[in-house]
Amino acid sequence: MKKMLVHGQKDMLQIAIVDDHALQEYYMEKTENAGQLVGSIYKARVVNVLPGMQAAFVDIGLPKNAFLYIDDVLHPHLERQPKEKPQINRLLQPGQELLVQVMKEPLGGKGARVTTHFSLPGRFLVYMPIADYIGVSKKVSTESERSRMRAIGERIRLPGEGVIMRTAAEGESVESLEGDVRFLRELWQEIRNRGESASAPMLLHRDADLVHRLVRDLLTAEIDQIWIDDGAVFRKTKAMMKRLAPAMLPRLRLFEPVIGGASLFQQANIHEQMQEACQRRYRLKSGGDLVWDATEALTVIDVNTGRFVGTSDLEDTVFRTNLEAAEQIARLLRLRDVGGIIIVDFIDMEQELHREQVMGLLERCVRSDRTKCQVVGWTRLGLLEMTRKKVREQKAPPAKEATGSKE
Repeated sequence: MKKMLVHGQKDMLQIAIVDDHALQEYYMEKTENAGQLVGSIYKARVVNVLPGMQAAFVDIGLPKNAFLYIDDVLHPHLERQPKEKPQINRLLQPGQELLVQVMKEPLGGKGARVTTHFSLPGRFLVYMPIADYIGVSKKVSTESERSRMRAIGERIRLPGEGVIMRTAAEGESVESLEGDVRFLRELWQEIRNRGESASAPMLLHRDADLVHRLVRDLLTAEIDQIWIDDGAVFRKTKAMMKRLAPAMLPRLRLFEPVIGGASLFQQANIHEQMQEACQRRYRLKSGGDLVWDATEALTVIDVNTGRFVGTSDLEDTVFRTNLEAAEQIARLLRLRDVGGIIIVDFIDMEQELHREQVMGLLERCVRSDRTKCQVVGWTRLGLLEMTRKKVREQKAPPAKEATGSKE
């Protein structure tokens, strides 16, 4: 059974998704800074333009200037872009004001990465005001449904607009999808109107807080139960579900802890699982282990057999360990929120078929990741290369709560 557990407190909201008691996803957000930076839209001022880098630095009001690359200034539809990229100083000048959207949070000593390819996510679709194309989620199950959703997208968008049909749109009516795009279109117009009268740098729009994103992005048909232990968060979530996902209301539950008893997260061992997931050495159930080492450039994961000696032959032991490792690596990448280049040093396998099966399993497992992942393949040295989109700092494990408390 797949459950979503929501733990609210005065200054923080935490969400855990567990499948048969195993932690699969974890999110947290401080309530005093409700809403994430990624997705926020600013009126920015160009500070300097660097033709040699085909990029510009823009002031959006944060401590460090944001980075805007030439590809994020050109039209988002590739067919609408010029055959040869112009010099960025032909498009942008110091002092110029423009609207930008944050696509990557400040990382380390670097400022945020911004774009002019705007996108506003709704429950069923993502609205892109100037993209002029239609996309459909790769997770949609059948080609006939993909064709239906694409046809609806053509019907509900205005000339020049773009939409991406989300997985949640599968089976939804034209009226539901049309209502979603209408709401987002009006939101975009409000942002533009605020931008016309604002002085740069100025925040014009911040993406929804975690409760809103819970309903909008995390609720899928796969979630069997939603448990919330905070009355205010429960009521807010219920109100949002009535508007965005009424069919899932019967799955919503309020957790009321017994005095002196275990809290919602304690019953599911959420903090213990998260602490374990973020250790440098992670033990596999078979007795093998994963050793994680992160540098500024990439993350390296070393797979070892450890205490696992198998029951038949060495190749079988290695293969089974690597299969378990591939499945856990996909899960731990989500929990640790690792981004960038990832190199996996699996235990050497003699059979090419086994190498293909391990890579195939990893590819299948990362498909459920909400962050874009790409399994590139094996190097000549026998290492597996992959990438995971990096949008924010890697998360630290949460502090363990005291027994009988509600944090």
